Amino acid sequence: MKNSMMKRFAASVAVVASLAMVAAGCGNSSTNTNAGPAQTEPKDGYPTSYTGKYAMPSKDGVYNNTQDRDNLKDGGTYTYDSTYSPNWNYFNVDGTTAYMSDLWYWYMPTLALQDTKGNLKWNPDFVKSVTMKSANPLVVEMTLADKAKWNDGSDMNWEDVKATWTVMNGKNEAYTPASTDGFKDIKSVERGDSDKQAIITFAKPFFPWQSILTGLYPRMALDPKVFSNGWVDNPHNEWAAGPFVVASHDKDQVVFERNPKWWGKPAKLDKVVVKFMEAQAALNAFQNGETDKTEFTSGPSLKQVKGRKDAQIRYGYSKTTNVFTLNGTDKYLKDINVRKAFVQAMDTKTLTKIHYQGTDWTAAAPGSELFPVFQEGYEDNRPKDSLYTGADKPKKTMEAAGYKMGKDGYFKDKEGKTVTFSYVYFGSTALANSMARAIQQMGKAAGLKIELDNRDSSKFVDTMTKHEYGVIGMGWSASSPYGQVNVNQLYGSKSESNYTFVGSKEVDKLADIPGTISDQLKAVKAANKAEKAALALYGTMPTDVPPAYFAVKKGLANVGPAGFLIVPPENIGWQK
Repeated sequence: MKNSMMKRFAASVAVVASLAMVAAGCGNSSTNTNAGPAQTEPKDGYPTSYTGKYAMPSKDGVYNNTQDRDNLKDGGTYTYDSTYSPNWNYFNVDGTTAYMSDLWYWYMPTLALQDTKGNLKWNPDFVKSVTMKSANPLVVEMTLADKAKWNDGSDMNWEDVKATWTVMNGKNEAYTPASTDGFKDIKSVERGDSDKQAIITFAKPFFPWQSILTGLYPRMALDPKVFSNGWVDNPHNEWAAGPFVVASHDKDQVVFERNPKWWGKPAKLDKVVVKFMEAQAALNAFQNGETDKTEFTSGPSLKQVKGRKDAQIRYGYSKTTNVFTLNGTDKYLKDINVRKAFVQAMDTKTLTKIHYQGTDWTAAAPGSELFPVFQEGYEDNRPKDSLYTGADKPKKTMEAAGYKMGKDGYFKDKEGKTVTFSYVYFGSTALANSMARAIQQMGKAAGLKIELDNRDSSKFVDTMTKHEYGVIGMGWSASSPYGQVNVNQLYGSKSESNYTFVGSKEVDKLADIPGTISDQLKAVKAANKAEKAALALYGTMPTDVPPAYFAVKKGLANVGPAGFLIVPPENIGWQK
């Protein structure tokens, strides 16, 4: 789940085929002060001195100051902000955040790299070869690189592939994976011709099978207690492998330094510092030159960062879809009619205008939580009856379900009690509060009493894991174009990542179909059908697609909006 103020870094590590959640937050509101005609964005971004309008970025544009390794300085420090996420196990449902994905990017195995469109290429530092040996049954042979080792000195081998399958397949309830998609379809993982080779046999076909082989879980950490709790505030350097290692960490920041045991090309940077900050503090830190990059989505944030002279604004499409998530275990939201009325009451066009006032962002409202609006095969999967047309529609929905309007303007249940639920949001900026009040007023106009619950951004993960919300604004961040493999993760009735607790046998059945289809567009079409059925349950609904604004210090290379591109972490650095 993601958010408009989510903190993302240079690239998402393709750990497993899952969507990562982020909190929804906002900067402050303001009026757009850009003047003059829009100019096409340079590949390294607009200089902060630019005062004209920002042209809508290309949907598949790359705005990251792309530079070859030879064009990068040797050494230097890269400092940026993020949000604290306590569980360092990205494979665990409590650790599957965009924030943790980005921390893993620096120090954990990245078995596959991607271009801007999401086309996959195996990383030779970790993988020697991957071959489909048989189509029926589906059998895949994976051979890990000879030099690939964990930091404790253990060879990476077939048992690590088996360990990954073990913690992710859902057969042992002691493990709580973010998604079992694909892994549950594997019959066995066995040793091949050597310890470096794994033979993966599927009980039934799963496509694209490559999507679940991009990450590796250390076999040394198989204890279910370790899987669930052993990574809390503990990055386990000994079970890691990559160009960097965690030098220090606490709830304020993480410091990465070059890994002396790394066998690949050395990292260009000496050090990476990730500071955990609230949105406003992050903006202040960048403006004052304390950090080298910050991300944001709002007009006032843009205005503030433009006050730094040695900086650039890199602006593109994000891979995030913001959503409303409704807790189906809530006293009133367990009724589909109340959930439907809430969705019908939300004027998302107005909310979007409030949110992005002061920017030149004009993207259309999303109709899918699985696929970005710029992806081939994307469809609007929202129920037609869900779209806002005024307060009368949700009122009729409530009345038809037997709720009675009270003299105070709020609907009552059969016992005469007011239909009430909470809206939880994070951060205390003026815009965050304005958005929350607008949501509350839209609910009031439809006869729904919404109590606002504002929390510190650092409480996001804890709030989600404890399910302490009625309605919550959040988002899902995609790391690949294969959203069809995430239908079960988001909408499956037994999925640990289904934070709505709403599902059906029909949706579960439809969710299993896309992974059996090898043709990408046909698989996307099947996923669209499943999502249409899921969204008709009104447990969740997409609201908007935020822009990706990166404010960066001039000279920072290979960092910025770039589609599904994954740059090797050793190739991030400062341009000569």
